[in-house]
Amino acid sequence: MLLGTQDKDFFPEDILEKLEFVKSMGFQSFEIDGKLLVENVDKVKEAVEKTGVPVLTACNGYRGWIGDFIEERRLNGVEDLKEILRAVKKVGGTGVVVPAAWGMFTFRLPPMVSPRSHEGDVKAILDSLTELEKVAEETGTYIYLEPLNRYQDHMLNTLEDAVGIIDKGGFKRVKITADFYHMAIEEDDISESLRKYKDYIGHIHIAENHRYQPGTGSIDWARHMKTLKEIGYEGPVVNEGRIRGEDPLKVYQESVDFMKQFM
Repeated sequence: MLLGTQDKDFFPEDILEKLEFVKSMGFQSFEIDGKLLVENVDKVKEAVEKTGVPVLTACNGYRGWIGDFIEERRLNGVEDLKEILRAVKKVGGTGVVVPAAWGMFTFRLPPMVSPRSHEGDVKAILDSLTELEKVAEETGTYIYLEPLNRYQDHMLNTLEDAVGIIDKGGFKRVKITADFYHMAIEEDDISESLRKYKDYIGHIHIAENHRYQPGTGSIDWARHMKTLKEIGYEGPVVNEGRIRGEDPLKVYQESVDFMKQFM
């Protein structure tokens, strides 16, 4: 497994300096913003070669969700994601992280009635993934479908939800991003879900139950990281959490050191 991180406010802006900084902290991979990658493919590739820090995945950086209510935005998102997949391939990466949507609608807040039927939700996601799978096949990359918790999305909340979409579409280049923060809310048992759906899992996001850096909350990291080893997961484990503390760099470094003991 490779401990990874997304970008943080205190990281350098220059891409080469950013990867050098990430490496100095002890991270072994970097998850880049999709738009930043597409606009700087050559610089990213050069930085990867110079530092030895792989940019394996991209996340965010596109104009619409694959399950967007607005068709124009959905189509724009799909086109952007195609370009991100091609860019990921050029820098030696494996794929792009994609939720159905984020912050678009939740049954947990008013009006509590979706403007679209469940069948319509499923169709939008399937249509999007069908198009993306074509490019993923061409490039040898993956779409890492990420279930979000019930307060951030109404379509895909559990690993089982994502598996249902993958099976229904018969997708070969769609895997799951299992996010420990979302799983802490939605799954009965994180480790048991990881075991049950191990053949579908292609990517891992980590954050505590309260969304901040690992080592500061109640998630049983020793148990769940042991489970990842036991199921044979060898990919990136990317810290997506927020950072809480007076000195962000200090507490983030402490979190890196905390997670290293389980890798």
